[in-house]
Amino acid sequence: MITTVTRRLLALFLASSLTIGTALAEVPDAIGTLAPTESQQKAAQDIVERLNYGHYREVELNDQLSKEIYLHFLEELDGNKAYFTQAEINRFNKYQHLLDDGLKEGDLTAAFEIYNLYQQKVESRIQSQLRLLDTFSDDYAFKRHDALMIDRKDFAWAADEKELDQLWDKRLENSLLSLKLSGKDLADAKKTLKRRLENQLKRITQTRSEDVFQIYMNAYTQLYDPHTQYQSPRSSETFNIRMKLSLEGIGALLQTEDEFTKVVSLVPGGPVAKAGELKPADKIIGVGQDDENIVDVVGWRLDEVVDLIRGPKASTVRLQVIPANATDNSQTQIISIVRNTVKLEDQAAKKSIVTLNENGEDKKIGIIDIPAFYVDFDAWRQGKEDYRSTTRDVLRLINELQSEDIDGLVIDLRNNGGGALQEANSLVGLFIERGATVQVRNAEGRIDILGDPDKSIAYTGPLAVLVNRLSASASEIFAGAIQDYQRGLIIGSQTFGKGTVQSVTPLDHGQLKLTRAKFYRISGESTQHMGVVPDIQYPSLVDTEQVGESALEFALPWDKVQAVRHKEYSPLSLWLPELKERHQTRAEQDPDLMYLAAQQALFEQMRSVKQISLNEQARKAESERIEAQQLALENERRTAKGLQPLEKLSDIPDKEEDPNQDAELVESGRILLDMIDLANTAMADVD
Repeated sequence: MITTVTRRLLALFLASSLTIGTALAEVPDAIGTLAPTESQQKAAQDIVERLNYGHYREVELNDQLSKEIYLHFLEELDGNKAYFTQAEINRFNKYQHLLDDGLKEGDLTAAFEIYNLYQQKVESRIQSQLRLLDTFSDDYAFKRHDALMIDRKDFAWAADEKELDQLWDKRLENSLLSLKLSGKDLADAKKTLKRRLENQLKRITQTRSEDVFQIYMNAYTQLYDPHTQYQSPRSSETFNIRMKLSLEGIGALLQTEDEFTKVVSLVPGGPVAKAGELKPADKIIGVGQDDENIVDVVGWRLDEVVDLIRGPKASTVRLQVIPANATDNSQTQIISIVRNTVKLEDQAAKKSIVTLNENGEDKKIGIIDIPAFYVDFDAWRQGKEDYRSTTRDVLRLINELQSEDIDGLVIDLRNNGGGALQEANSLVGLFIERGATVQVRNAEGRIDILGDPDKSIAYTGPLAVLVNRLSASASEIFAGAIQDYQRGLIIGSQTFGKGTVQSVTPLDHGQLKLTRAKFYRISGESTQHMGVVPDIQYPSLVDTEQVGESALEFALPWDKVQAVRHKEYSPLSLWLPELKERHQTRAEQDPDLMYLAAQQALFEQMRSVKQISLNEQARKAESERIEAQQLALENERRTAKGLQPLEKLSDIPDKEEDPNQDAELVESGRILLDMIDLANTAMADVD
């Protein structure tokens, strides 16, 4: 994953009526030299001390770590090796083993010297791009047989400016071609690209010393782990607003990557998550208010994009995005979202039933969809008997489903990013007798064991838990415990792998989000990095190289502690080979399951592309080839199901909310019926 200067504090926008104008300010003739403030110098020393004594991971700030800070800082600034030359890097190399001493003393000279040159190089490069843009005629033909490398992270630094000139020539031509392929004529494409370049120039000229300090501090803190972050005073305010959920918005977590604003994750129950169109790793390139024209935001600062997306409750924002699985930046779509408050009701568990025919008899599989692990903390603290929580709602839904004579139960945790730990703990208790549910190890090595003290069980029947790559944190604790107790099958794709605990420490200047503990399953295995591996796996359309803990640089590793003694509720491990074989047989015959596998293979093929052609005809041919493949896959599925084939991709209907049309839920139900069959056979053999 490419990292850049603008990968700063991830910003969650939940609301505000504030918007910003789009008129460009006057660009100054020259960029001023930035320097650290006294408060930043003191904050650097404070951060060093807090990391040394408060972080879960014990790391010594020495010459070796100094070199890693230096390399990570360069990667944050110029991860695609598009600005600095080898000679300039050679000049900076004198700082490789000095940054540790500088941080201890609050000396930020080296970081600001490197950044100031970087800023000058960026300004110079943008200015040259603007001049070069004027040389393209409105009838320019993109006929060159050349290609642009997409990711240059592993390349050597450029030997000289001439080599960088060649790279930027290709980048400019690719940007123009992408805009043309998206439907613009070349004259409009040039105007759009000029605005983008001017926006980038505006952004770089507005850089403050606080921006530099935050980038540098996080180049240091993230070496401990990616969730440990320094937050500037302004970023701290945004973070605290997010944690209080006090504003309305669309509910998404963003970061900037290169000149794009990228979606990191969605707030469960939020407007975006409910709409179901915006996905993690999508890139937002334009924002429009209601019926107004969409404003191109490529090259904007992250806070400016967030301010533009924010707006009054019930108003509509339109986002122009490049989907994560797009092979070309010319492939865009418009998504309309109504801003709203993320309400507890929107995150609440919901039930449904999937009906399956088994040997001529209808079987009912209960489904409980849990978008997040929630609890009304205020009502709970006030001692109200009817306070809302995940466990209370699920208990009620289980009772309702059992009154409808369900044959099995699926807990759907897909896209559940976590929430209240106490709810994951108590939810496990609905399916087991009293026992441990999770272990928490702190920085001193002390392990606390959390568990369910209640001996009662709400549901004793066949159980499966459905997860995917976006199931994280509390979801992984619940799924891991159910798997360890052999209480039910875990089905789906490997989960996110977020197995650490953070707390926020206020500083005199900003605040520090610090990783202080780590989760472990009762089996002793960490949920960190690896997440929970399902017993039976489905194809995943999420790119694990972009989404998940393992996709984050410097993520803490997977490890083990001593297991907690626990019982096993069923011989699932003995049945698993037969269950997998039956599932595989269906996967090779069921049109929907075959379609999922084919989609995964196609997306992996698309993601493997390392370079992009600068020839218009070649680009069109490649785009048409991929669209033809996608349409062919869809029509194969439709034909096999007796549906009418489609003429074009845009004719594909919106996804239905009917659980009986959800291929993963249906197959999970069939796997549960297989498990019931094996259990009945085992009982018959005993009798």
